[in-house]
Amino acid sequence: MTVGISLNAAEAANQIDATVQLATEAAAAGLRSAWFGQTFGADSPQLAALVGRAVPELQVGTSAIPVFGRHPLTVASQALTAQAATHGRYHLGLALGSKLVVEEGFRLPFERPVDRLREFLTAIRPLLETGNVDYRGELLGAATPIPARVAGADAGVPLLVAAMGPKALRVSGELSDGILPFLAGPRALGEHIVPAVTKAAEAAGRPAPRIVALVHGVVTDDVERVRAETAERLAFYEQIPSYARVIELSGAERAVDVAAIGDEAAIAAEVQRYRDAGATEVVFAGTETAGEESRRRAWAVLGELAGTVG
Repeated sequence: MTVGISLNAAEAANQIDATVQLATEAAAAGLRSAWFGQTFGADSPQLAALVGRAVPELQVGTSAIPVFGRHPLTVASQALTAQAATHGRYHLGLALGSKLVVEEGFRLPFERPVDRLREFLTAIRPLLETGNVDYRGELLGAATPIPARVAGADAGVPLLVAAMGPKALRVSGELSDGILPFLAGPRALGEHIVPAVTKAAEAAGRPAPRIVALVHGVVTDDVERVRAETAERLAFYEQIPSYARVIELSGAERAVDVAAIGDEAAIAAEVQRYRDAGATEVVFAGTETAGEESRRRAWAVLGELAGTVG
């Protein structure tokens, strides 16, 4: 099992420079991977490629690119380029997205998201593996009259999905290499998510899926204050049905209830809980919430854990 972090330097004077610097610090702390979200700002595959070339000690990945508003051909081109740039250390994460972002941002109807995910995965997998595709689905199609191969990325790109609901987990188990659940506590992971995606992968004759658990975690001695700030920061997710469901399955009422907030011992215990629940990798997000000293403390303990379980 590896331990990594999600990097977010969107507030820096130069996001790219700051992200590379943070990634360098993460590698020095002993962390194994760096992941990048995708909203309407920085392009996450490009960011991963830049970081991967600058910091060769790290695996890099996106978590995750929504399938609405994108096409398999263009996403595959981005991913294969990042894979060649990092010499095989790039991991592509896809997501369904949310009704709010898709309809307000892309001005597209958020309809049949799981069907779109299935078709997107069906089209992009051969592109990532061979650089060729000939697929015509109900919602999208893709073909390569000109090959889409990128020299240097011939080994393909690991394909993950930010899936947590039963239908999305079934599709992900059948067509991807693993999942990227966020705000899914150990209880939801062990009792619902891991069994569902593993069963789907087995039925499809695929290897056991990777379970990359994304955890919002903060190292602090001022738990009450940081918990209040984190509750406000994560409240957005409580409006999204898929997150609300998985928070409830975790035995929690609010998103903050599945965050890991406490001292180094508490964080280490939480990583072990996710490992026991079936996570093959644990990635911490939000470590910067309580400031630079807190972030460094978090990275130090996570780096130590990466050295003991990697």
